[in-house]
Amino acid sequence: MFFGLVLVAWVVLFAMSISLPDPALAKIYGVEFWASLCQLNGLSAGYPVIFAMWGLMVAAMMMPTFAPTAKTYGDLTHTTAANEAGLAMLCIGYLFVWIGFSAIAAAAQYLALKFGLVSPVGVSLSPILNAALLILAGGYQFSRYKEACLSQCRAPFMYFMGHWRDGNLGALHMGLRLGLVCLGCCWALMLLAFVGGTMNLLWMGLATVVMAVEKLPQLGRFVTAPLGFLLISSGLITGIFAIL
Repeated sequence: MFFGLVLVAWVVLFAMSISLPDPALAKIYGVEFWASLCQLNGLSAGYPVIFAMWGLMVAAMMMPTFAPTAKTYGDLTHTTAANEAGLAMLCIGYLFVWIGFSAIAAAAQYLALKFGLVSPVGVSLSPILNAALLILAGGYQFSRYKEACLSQCRAPFMYFMGHWRDGNLGALHMGLRLGLVCLGCCWALMLLAFVGGTMNLLWMGLATVVMAVEKLPQLGRFVTAPLGFLLISSGLITGIFAIL
């Protein structure tokens, strides 16, 4: 079920990102079907569709990074401490936080579209804004808050030992808390969707891998700082070219 949700989210995002459908597929589904998919990328889609796109995006990107934590909880279902329903509630709580983030990000994208600051596919049209987002994300890599959140993401068993709550409602509470912790890790990197494109599947895939690896206890520590330097350097270069 867990990976089924992730797979469905990626498949739907792929369908929504299509702008030039294959003629054979167009014959099967019809031109109007594909035209409606293409309209999902623009202002004409409206806030609800943009919000749905962001919701699918966070499910597709953040659930894989949550997999080690979900597995740790799942391992506890072999004891009396947890159960399958609790695992579902844990995931619901986690996703609820990211859906809240999606609501805010979708509102930002909708307003940016209205004022012509981003393209119909969610790419920032301002080099200065791109530079600011890159530098912000790079600088946040070195923050104490990010490090504190990462330390909990990298040790899910220790998290459960220190914050355990019994029952399904307890699992929901832990999921909400874990969602906030994860948001504390990744919000700045997720904002880079406006640099890479909110409908850019290549960016989504790369960002998912980076965020997942960064949360691994053995490899993550070798990713955080280099990624920060890379983002800051990219932001400075982008800003300099924008000014020249």
